[in-house]
Amino acid sequence: MFKMAMMGYCLGVNRLVYLVGFSASVLMPLLALTVAFEVFSRYVLGSPTIWAYDVSLFLFGYIAALGGALAQQKKAHINVDVFYLSVSARFKSLFNLLSYSLAIFFLVVVLMMCYGKFEEAVEFNYRRQSEWAPTMAHFWIMMIVACGTFILQYTSDLLQDIYFLLTERQLLAQQEEICDDNNKTSYTPAGMEDV
Repeated sequence: MFKMAMMGYCLGVNRLVYLVGFSASVLMPLLALTVAFEVFSRYVLGSPTIWAYDVSLFLFGYIAALGGALAQQKKAHINVDVFYLSVSARFKSLFNLLSYSLAIFFLVVVLMMCYGKFEEAVEFNYRRQSEWAPTMAHFWIMMIVACGTFILQYTSDLLQDIYFLLTERQLLAQQEEICDDNNKTSYTPAGMEDV
């Protein structure tokens, strides 16, 4: 029963993080179009916009921050492989528990700071210091969501490592890389094979 609850939590987090990360990746073409429009407007039309720079900064921030949890899910963050790959699976799990705990602590602090910044942005109507001067409240909401999804992903990883330390078995099926027809490798997180 407890194992099923842990599996349900981890699979639910995997799905949520995957959807948030995928949604952030959809913003990439919008960022490219914004930059292309600004270049066209500035150098061809001779009339630069006042909004494109701010929009491109916000979009880049959204993509980077909201994609962080998915990068963690894919284990794509930087690791000290020279040490990590030379130890046993149990020691890797112990190292993960320490690093995930520190990361969760750091992210909780950042989340609380972002919430404070959001309250200030709403109360004092903070705006970006530019000619267009867009409001900053949406940025802090995005940072709260990004920290929250990152924390959820770390708690999922933490539970999986605790389960492995206790049972020496994986809680979820290993995340798989699937080759498509063109021999390109695509990523499917555990529990997302049917989505």
